[in-house]
Amino acid sequence: MRIESVGTAFPPHYYSQERLSEALKKNWAHRHFNLARLEQLHKNVLVGGRFLALPLERYDELDSFTEANDAYICAAVDVGARAIENALEPSGVELGEIDHLFFVTTTGIATPSIDALLVNRLGLRPDLKRSPLFGLGCAAGAVGVSRAFDYLKAYPAQTVLLLSVELCSLTLQRKDLSIPNIIASGLFGDGAAAALFVGQERASRGPSVLATRSVFYPNTDRVMGWDISREGFKVVLSPEIPALVQAEIRRNVDAFLGSQGLTRGEIETYICHPGGPKILDAFKDALELDEDALALTWDSLKRVGNLSSASVLMVLADTLEKREPPPGSYGLLMAMGPGFCSELVLLQW
Repeated sequence: MRIESVGTAFPPHYYSQERLSEALKKNWAHRHFNLARLEQLHKNVLVGGRFLALPLERYDELDSFTEANDAYICAAVDVGARAIENALEPSGVELGEIDHLFFVTTTGIATPSIDALLVNRLGLRPDLKRSPLFGLGCAAGAVGVSRAFDYLKAYPAQTVLLLSVELCSLTLQRKDLSIPNIIASGLFGDGAAAALFVGQERASRGPSVLATRSVFYPNTDRVMGWDISREGFKVVLSPEIPALVQAEIRRNVDAFLGSQGLTRGEIETYICHPGGPKILDAFKDALELDEDALALTWDSLKRVGNLSSASVLMVLADTLEKREPPPGSYGLLMAMGPGFCSELVLLQW
């Protein structure tokens, strides 16, 4: 399987971190919350600004999970359609050539799912295969690449599209003053990414996916995820995540690369999900990376924040656009998410 192209799209509403912090301070000031603590937590995540699904003033009008989820469906179809169009435009592949659409999200629910609504919106083929995947969180972008790889091994003459849409702002719990929710309010943003893949029987100059590996960490289900409450999605975000990364990821990566006859020293390019500063530092230390190895990931975090499953695909898009790894060199795409789990994808240019 080869990666033909990656397209990204964002809602039209962008705000600096300072503007967003001020809005949240106004919202929480009457609850006697330590506003200096909020400002410090927002600075610590090193995010410069984020796109939001709605204009900032509209969020005060969302009085229920139903209203927030309705807004998710509307915005997800719009931004998802634009991400798909942006992925197809440079490739020359037509909408009618897509054989299978994988859709991943964790920030809203819909039945029919968003991919079905996009069949109608874009005029995709009526015999299109669809695989909507929910609940894999930040790992889902990498998991989607793995599932596309599995599919194209069986159907090497076909074309697959992977779409991730995450509208994290619509999950914010305004009554929740817990530290995880305050951190999430400064870290997560909104956007979409679509990746186009072709089987080995189709011509492409993009990097190849050589192998993938999923790793599940038993009894870590309270490390990351959602509690589903009357108000909607309430974030579960443990401070143990960086330590878990530090303890596990080197062993996981070494075992995966070893199964392919490789070592970390042979990996030229790292495409990593921007989970947050402490998590990226844990990746860097555990994998013994130099300062430049995760530069595009750090840049994505600063520009748009953590977009859950879409983020690793956005870093992939930046890699394809801004870097030219040497022909024949290897890359590693990786993300971690609820379960707790990690997903590793080996690439070759």
